[in-house]
Amino acid sequence: MPAGLIALLLGSVHALSFAPQPLPLWMLPFVQIFTLALCLLEVSRLSRTRSALVFGFLFGLGHFTVGLYWLFISMHRYGGLAWPMAALGVLALAAFLALYIVLAVAGLRVAGIHHAGRQLNWRQQLLMAVTCASVWTLAEWLRGTLLTGFPWLNIGYAHAEGVLAWWAPVTGVYGLAWLAAFAAASVALFIRHKDSDRAAGAAVCIGITILIGLAGIILSHKAWTDPAGDPLIIRLVQGNVPQSEKFDPALMSQGIATYQELAALEAKSDEGQPDIIVLPETVMPVFQDLIAREIWQQWLRIAAQHDATILMGAPLRDAAGQHHTNSAIAFSADTPVEDLMSAQTPHRYDKHHLVPFGEFVPKGFRWFVDAMHIPLGDFDRGFLGQAPFSLRDQHVAPDICYEDIFGEEIIQQVRPDDGGTPGATVLINVSNLAWFGDTWALRQHLQIARVRAMETGRPMLRATNTGATAAIDPNGTLRALLPTMEAGVLDIEVQGMQGLTPYTRWGNLPVLLWSLLWWLTGSMVLGRRIACLPKVE
Repeated sequence: MPAGLIALLLGSVHALSFAPQPLPLWMLPFVQIFTLALCLLEVSRLSRTRSALVFGFLFGLGHFTVGLYWLFISMHRYGGLAWPMAALGVLALAAFLALYIVLAVAGLRVAGIHHAGRQLNWRQQLLMAVTCASVWTLAEWLRGTLLTGFPWLNIGYAHAEGVLAWWAPVTGVYGLAWLAAFAAASVALFIRHKDSDRAAGAAVCIGITILIGLAGIILSHKAWTDPAGDPLIIRLVQGNVPQSEKFDPALMSQGIATYQELAALEAKSDEGQPDIIVLPETVMPVFQDLIAREIWQQWLRIAAQHDATILMGAPLRDAAGQHHTNSAIAFSADTPVEDLMSAQTPHRYDKHHLVPFGEFVPKGFRWFVDAMHIPLGDFDRGFLGQAPFSLRDQHVAPDICYEDIFGEEIIQQVRPDDGGTPGATVLINVSNLAWFGDTWALRQHLQIARVRAMETGRPMLRATNTGATAAIDPNGTLRALLPTMEAGVLDIEVQGMQGLTPYTRWGNLPVLLWSLLWWLTGSMVLGRRIACLPKVE
């Protein structure tokens, strides 16, 4: 089979490891490690740098095209872009993201991965595995940071389940990526040297991988955070309003009415009355001052009916109409209607990390955005580290849509600030993934949210329009989940948590410094000293 076809196939299979279906959940970590191991094995066997870089590019092209196929739905079905242009858009993004894998392969060549077939002692093999893990992690971090960042499909998210997952509170997702890449490099070395007299060195790397997994099992018994305050009953509302109707002026009021009916449902018992009712992103699909006063009054009646606080996503603008934000607001029955209509609510969060093309237009791409029909673009950016909402003895930190894929930003909400404002005890994500249909996007996002819960030691709640609406425990366990593409409510008791995990305290810096150190060390030691060793093969 041609090397290029092998690369595309490996990348495509690798993309299956980030969400269940068709693969079962327990299998995802193994598929991720094994397919990356085969990729690293092939890259190490190619003697020419150009061939290795092309292989890495095609692996990335297959990986990102398959893993992000759902973007085609948003651009074509809901954005109105002609299908050839939408398909080309997905391929262009996949090709761009594949360049980060090319960068990783280039870093591996500098570190001497093409000398992996030589007679390496166990120390050199271990250093090579460590260097591979470090280079891959640095490339993942660059992809998640440069040009506003896009860390979706970071290999760490394939390990929301499994023994490596329990390292998340210590290392964060980039630490999970390092451990996963180390395991993959160890498997690649073992395959390469299993029939040689240097197999013991690869076995050492496999042994260390097993020890890392055992340490993960031990970490699973460590509680990094403690209960804070009294538990709350939180209602998560999923209206399943079709994306084609959500922003249609003729059907908009019908969608809002659907959410009001669900929010107003009676609790199953007096003890189960919701304290907070959470609704998805842009559940109010136009700016607040364009919403009829009667609709806002109905929301206040629902809040009074349950004696609850309502937290919802809504686009907001100032009185002059010059500043627009994608926001989450919280209010109770005694909030004046005038405050709601003027965006002067008691609690307000403005989205900080905006989506390129959907919420702001990158320079030079206005033509592309104009070719689609995406409402509510060109938002202003909220500032990082906004104070959580103090609600019913808890401190609730909302984030909107794909903001929760940036763990380094979520921990800013969890840490107490210098002024004494306490950090969040509960995390809530409000999203509208109806743009992507009933696809991997929903399940991939759920896996990401599980990692955020583990990193911070906080419960993570998700209220979405079509799915996946869910409650996640601080240890990443999926506690309750509504079926996708169905309307319903999820009433769940939630215990807020306090205290800081190691990752919340230190962020990504330790993993990045560790990775940079070992890449430089590997490049200096391996890249020069083992080229003269005889080949095993």
